[in-house]
Amino acid sequence: MIAERTGLPFREAQNHFEAQAARDAAVFLSGALKTYAIALTKIANDIRWLGSGPRCGLGELLLPEVQPGSSIMPGKVNPVIAESLLMVCAQVIGHDATISWSAGSGALELNTMMPIIAYDLLESIDLLAAASRNFADRSIAGLQVNQTRLLDSLERSLALATALTPEIGYERAAALAKAAHSSGRTIREIAAEQSGIPHEKLAKLLDPTNMIGPK
Repeated sequence: MIAERTGLPFREAQNHFEAQAARDAAVFLSGALKTYAIALTKIANDIRWLGSGPRCGLGELLLPEVQPGSSIMPGKVNPVIAESLLMVCAQVIGHDATISWSAGSGALELNTMMPIIAYDLLESIDLLAAASRNFADRSIAGLQVNQTRLLDSLERSLALATALTPEIGYERAAALAKAAHSSGRTIREIAAEQSGIPHEKLAKLLDPTNMIGPK
């Protein structure tokens, strides 16, 4: 009857003793929801850190402006959608702990904690569904890459010296990197003056697009 009404593949349990005594299926489902919440936590944290700024943070992403601004920093765009998602994930992870404890607290063929198991499972599903849609619509869909900041950071990266090692060796490349760091200048500027590599070849060696794929 339930299968007919819902269109879902409900079926009779093969082992009635296991089905009555344990809540393992609920624990399994809760674990899957917790895994999803943990994955979302990583994504939300990455986005809010990459969008930190406007000047003193990483600032590699431009977050959608969904609030007038920070209460203490005018002009700052707070990552409120990512932060709301993080709170939901924390709640779901907490629900998983409750469900796990409750499922393990049954005695013989009776578990008096089934109401809290059902309540927390349903709330976790509702929270994750709503928060995922909100995050996708009001954060992910409006994300933009801060090209200016990325190109500036890339140009000032000392890691570019690595590309010079096949040409001038590790020791000289390391010396150029240290010189660039101590002077506050770029690898490109220091290498143009001290490496002896022709300008065109240097430009090719320091082209970042040549460093992101197989040779």
